[in-house]
Amino acid sequence: MLKDRYMMAFVVYIGCNTTLAAAAAALCAYIAPAAAGSGIPEVKAYLNGIDAHSILAPSTLLVKIFGSVLGVSAGFVLGKEGPMVHTGACVASFLGQGGSRKYGLTWNWIRYFKNDLDRRDLITCGAAAGVAAAFRAPVGGVLFALEEVTSWWRSVLLWRTFSTTAVVVMVLRGLISYCRGGHCGLFGKGGLIMFDLSSRQAAYTAKDLAAVMLLGILGGLLGALFNFFVDRILRVYSLLNEKGARSKIILTATISVITSCCTFGLPWLTSCTPCPPELAGKCPTIGRSGNFKNFQCPAGHYNALASLFFNTNDDAIRNLFSAGTDREFGAATLLTFFVTVYALGVLTYGVAVPSGLFIPVILAGASFGRLTGALLGSISGLDTGLFALLDAASFLGGTMRMTVSVCVILLELTNDLHLLPLIMLVLLIAKTVADCFNRGVYEQMVRMKGLPYLEVHAEPCMRSLVAGDVVSGPLITLSSVERVGTVVETLRQTGHNGFPVIEEPPLAAAPELCGLVLRSHLLVLLQGRTFTRGRAKAGAAEVFRKLAPFDFAKAGSGKGLKVEDLDLSEEEMDMFVDLHPITNRSPYTVVENMSLAKAAVLFRGLALRHMCVVSMTQRRPPVVGILTRHDFMPQYIRGLYPNTIPR
Repeated sequence: MLKDRYMMAFVVYIGCNTTLAAAAAALCAYIAPAAAGSGIPEVKAYLNGIDAHSILAPSTLLVKIFGSVLGVSAGFVLGKEGPMVHTGACVASFLGQGGSRKYGLTWNWIRYFKNDLDRRDLITCGAAAGVAAAFRAPVGGVLFALEEVTSWWRSVLLWRTFSTTAVVVMVLRGLISYCRGGHCGLFGKGGLIMFDLSSRQAAYTAKDLAAVMLLGILGGLLGALFNFFVDRILRVYSLLNEKGARSKIILTATISVITSCCTFGLPWLTSCTPCPPELAGKCPTIGRSGNFKNFQCPAGHYNALASLFFNTNDDAIRNLFSAGTDREFGAATLLTFFVTVYALGVLTYGVAVPSGLFIPVILAGASFGRLTGALLGSISGLDTGLFALLDAASFLGGTMRMTVSVCVILLELTNDLHLLPLIMLVLLIAKTVADCFNRGVYEQMVRMKGLPYLEVHAEPCMRSLVAGDVVSGPLITLSSVERVGTVVETLRQTGHNGFPVIEEPPLAAAPELCGLVLRSHLLVLLQGRTFTRGRAKAGAAEVFRKLAPFDFAKAGSGKGLKVEDLDLSEEEMDMFVDLHPITNRSPYTVVENMSLAKAAVLFRGLALRHMCVVSMTQRRPPVVGILTRHDFMPQYIRGLYPNTIPR
């Protein structure tokens, strides 16, 4: 560029970006496909009770870290904040399952956390830590975990997430102090407050409030439109990605080329701006990071659009939020930057690289808000930088539909408590407007991925149905003292994870529900070979003489026993096994005529995986069926009763 070899500069630029993008896509396509995207929908689904394959695996963690570095370095319009939430959740899961046997990293002292409840709490804390590290907003991280990702919030979880984010801030503070000594190069020159706007005092009138309300309406409309485009683009990408890993890499490289052409080509269409006289030593910026990029301009001039495109995301946001810089970016520059970031943000989200939506949405909102502030300068007395901040909040509310957590995160980012009423107002308006058109972007992603996510409120049609209407058969049960061959054959022929245990004569006067036994516990019990030759109770003492309680702990990803691992002889297959010691003797049950809506609220509120449906009369079998997450899905109910749920 300094030698006016612009075509060669473009070739080098697009070549570097495409290589980095292809490398990130190859990691995701071949090693950990679950690492693509932001990861927030997957964490949200896991904390709702959906344990999908490899969402939080160690390989996903590694690819998420290196893929994020490569993706951001490739110049994509994406952020690292969403991937950091997923990274924090992966680290928490890695610790919660006691490490990884596959990679030779295990810790026995963490085995106390190997249960669903503690692992879910740890992952919630990890997600909060990711937000706190990304935005340097500890309280915002706690509220993000409460508002967006977790489905079951308990009072004890509040101080656990708060203590986690407090440690994050202390570690960040120590690293920032170390890096300020010049030990980290360009990294770590900022402070805990990323965009400090506390020096300006925002005084506003009734006209200003009208302008702020307009920002909220526009942000809600554009946010809902952004979600609509993302939904349509992802449907197209899913068809392309189904063709294999090579197709994913080609798609990612194509989007990288489009992004590079836009960011390098569009600054040529804008005119050069003379440098401010007071910044003669800092403007233009040549050969170093900073604002006022010279690009192709003559000496003493800078290219405003290049100053936004060729800056770091944090510095670009800081430029748009800055006060007293009304002449730094013209209306044409802001409009071009907004349209480009808005379009590239839609195109980029969905390619096979770790990508977050926070930064694209903030950049688009800040540029549009600054443009709106310039157009409304004759009506409102608010600074254009303040318009940029408020419209960034409006866009976040319109796309993600978060209010409390976004409000606190922005306050912690800007260190300006005076803006609290305005940010609250614009977020509420944006969310209300956007909710009239579609769901939040993360809810759309969960639904598009086909994850059986349980909503807070049951579908209205469930009020006219009862639990017995949706149970599917035939029901598979086990006797409390069952033949080993029967148990093994049941495990081989079904993929169910829970089985009702029936107490039958002569152990009971009449068949009755004894409890519920899990598939994983049955496999451990069979592996322990605590068998008897006759149909008799062995007792818990006999079982736990061979097996320890921790043998029944929740296994990590890919570490659980399988039916194929059992090596039982023909003699052992004809013996009997007592299921009483491993049976949950007090499972949650509902009667068959209970309202399905009430059953759905109970199922979600108690974080259940199985719910037994018992008979109303004694002449029928004690258990009619089992309700699982699948039975509460609208698609399943629509298949059974087509007229109950409109399409």
